[in-house]
Amino acid sequence: MNVFDFLNVFELNIIITLQNNIFSGLFVGQNLLTLKEVDSTNNFLKNLLTNSKPVPEGTVIMAESQFAGRGQQENKWHSEPGKNLTFSVLLNPAFLGVLNQFDLTRAISLGVYDALEPILGAQLKIKWPNDIYYADKKLGGMLIENLIQGGQIKNSIVGIGINVNQQDFPAGTGNPTSIRQILHEDYDLRTLLSEICTHIEAYYLNLKAGKIVFLRNAYLNRLYWLNEPQKFKAQNEVFAGTIINVKETGLLVIKNNNNEEREFSLKEIEFLNK
Repeated sequence: MNVFDFLNVFELNIIITLQNNIFSGLFVGQNLLTLKEVDSTNNFLKNLLTNSKPVPEGTVIMAESQFAGRGQQENKWHSEPGKNLTFSVLLNPAFLGVLNQFDLTRAISLGVYDALEPILGAQLKIKWPNDIYYADKKLGGMLIENLIQGGQIKNSIVGIGINVNQQDFPAGTGNPTSIRQILHEDYDLRTLLSEICTHIEAYYLNLKAGKIVFLRNAYLNRLYWLNEPQKFKAQNEVFAGTIINVKETGLLVIKNNNNEEREFSLKEIEFLNK
């Protein structure tokens, strides 16, 4: 099914091109729609899904410019037009129970990590739950929105943003970095997109095949601040602790200086980065 079948309800002047079969994977990226400007690729993909015709799994929506990109906890994602990767992927993980949905977060995070690690090396890490860090700076992040039906995940819209060729970032946007800042040279966006999609597909198929232990161990081994004494903030309290695990459900486990293990969800803990 061609994605152009669904575009009659959108402004066609935002569309640059639709390309098929440019990636080496089985389905992720085989339907690629590139937009010049959009509020959010996740929103665009959600609108496609409201159409009566099915959207093929693995469809990728990529934007040159996102003027309302979002991160976790409704954080804004700032991206200079044409410089970075901002895209969304449609997956249909009906095989995955709601209680195990963090395993999808693990698979996506690992896919992005494995695409970037050969380029950037050992200082690359996954910051819980699904940010990509280089040293102590944020290189990218993900926002996964799941549509739940009958206790299963019917659709997952996976939004991904990676700082690639941007050199300057607005004040007040945290601690960002980019591949350009790290390597001091530009990197081809389409090549990187293809690599990320290939690795995401590989981990997704491992998840579908039930290789849960492998995914959980791989995610933990790549985790930022794992087994390192650091400072955190929770309930307005600053405390020292060490990340020792991530629960099956995605809760972060930190051991404090009193040797007590505490579990945190996303909104309950803040990393006090250097």
